[in-house]
Amino acid sequence: MALNPNHTFEDLEEIKCSVVEKNCNAERIKFLKELLEYNHLTVVVVKSPPPKSSAKPTNTEEGSCNEIPSSLAETFTIGVTDLSFNPLNSIYNRELKTNAGKIVTPAVWKQSETNSMESLWYWTEKK
Repeated sequence: MALNPNHTFEDLEEIKCSVVEKNCNAERIKFLKELLEYNHLTVVVVKSPPPKSSAKPTNTEEGSCNEIPSSLAETFTIGVTDLSFNPLNSIYNRELKTNAGKIVTPAVWKQSETNSMESLWYWTEKK
């Protein structure tokens, strides 16, 4: 286990990886994979196990359990083979760049905005 609980490691496809995010949808994986590969990191993506449902079935008939459709429950785990990579440190230390050469800010990482405000440090941003 890592000293920092936010910096975890797992074996993804039998490769020791630093986990970037878990339970991501396909669109998020596409964004992260392009971003990380542009920054010269080797990316490994595996399908996450389906979420555990604690809800009890309401019907006793076979096949009528309240299950999440497989298309909605498909999530992925993304990791990089560089074990020293920590997403939080990389974002706040301004080490990652976008394809356009802009610095990746927390807002860009979360995909809440596509325009990076490089001149502002994260502690001076007004919300």
